[in-house]
Amino acid sequence: MMSKAIRRPARRPRPPAAAPAPVSAALVALAVLAGLGTLAGCGTAGHDPGAQSAPSIGVLMPDTQTARWEEFDDPFLERYIKDRCPRCTVESVNAQNDVAVQQRQMMSMITAGYDVLILSAVDATAIASSVEEADREGIPVIAYDRMAQGPIDAYVSFDNSRVGELQGYALLGALAGVGRNRDARIVLMNGSATDPNAEVFARGARQVLAGQVDIVREFDTPGWAPRHARLNMSGALADLGPDHIDGVLATSDGLAAGVIAAYRAAQIDPPPPVTGQDAELAAIQRILEGDQYMTVYKPYQEEARPAAAMAVALARGESPDSAATTTVPLGDGSRVPAVLAEPLAVTAGNVKSEVVGDGLYTAEDICTPRYEEACRRNGLLP
Repeated sequence: MMSKAIRRPARRPRPPAAAPAPVSAALVALAVLAGLGTLAGCGTAGHDPGAQSAPSIGVLMPDTQTARWEEFDDPFLERYIKDRCPRCTVESVNAQNDVAVQQRQMMSMITAGYDVLILSAVDATAIASSVEEADREGIPVIAYDRMAQGPIDAYVSFDNSRVGELQGYALLGALAGVGRNRDARIVLMNGSATDPNAEVFARGARQVLAGQVDIVREFDTPGWAPRHARLNMSGALADLGPDHIDGVLATSDGLAAGVIAAYRAAQIDPPPPVTGQDAELAAIQRILEGDQYMTVYKPYQEEARPAAAMAVALARGESPDSAATTTVPLGDGSRVPAVLAEPLAVTAGNVKSEVVGDGLYTAEDICTPRYEEACRRNGLLP
């Protein structure tokens, strides 16, 4: 497997840890940054990873409006890192969908001398200068779920083109079920233009939908925010009329929620088939009730596990190649080790086998009193 060589440039000379004044100044600077949290226990800046008693790994999550980051990815990453390296220090921060906050968080971790950073970028382009600074300091960066620009060392995500394909095939199947498989008019609700995954999702969906449907409206959604999806969908309904929209390919469950809210506000019930992604608990409940047609479930442990393995290897000065299954190109023509996990389409018919069976949620999580009847109809409750 040909991949980019591990870079270990010498970090800028800094005073040793025993020197009290520089260390105190660094800690004061870190403490004032919003959202960064406690950084106690990370490796001593200016030392090689192999010389540190406890390697330090920083995890940078993009937002909290998408439930997966805090509910699944962050805990899975810490668990799998600790499984491989019990003495490793893991510190996680969340940028709350703010580009400037994530830049400050990343620069603070670089200043503190973290050994490896796992980065899920808010804005793949804007974070490039921070990735370059990490590279200059000899701190490897693993792009997690979203590719980031700059000299990253590894990439772990899902097959994002396949995500869009699954959404497209599911929507075509739903439309065929109501006799609208050839002349259907759909709205394509894309994600944030700053997230490179959004473009790949849309590309995969278009490849499936080409020549099959008429895309009557298409929107980008800043920050993946459901409120923007609701506003966009409300505008489409007002402009076109509900009778001229047969389905909505929403590329995340949050966007699907916004789309469905727009239909509810317009007193249109039920909405047409609406897709999603992320298998959020609320989306699974909507699917069982019939408000949302499908979601794409991405088994997050299949993403977090190899990312943790790569992070521990890099923190020890080793190659991440053993955890990789492929390579992906960077903008400079080099290739880095990567893992692209396989997503799964979920509809009401396989919630029990794929979502409950995989342990993502229990039937008790899903089947709250409001959803008990829907759960019985779909075999989750007797």
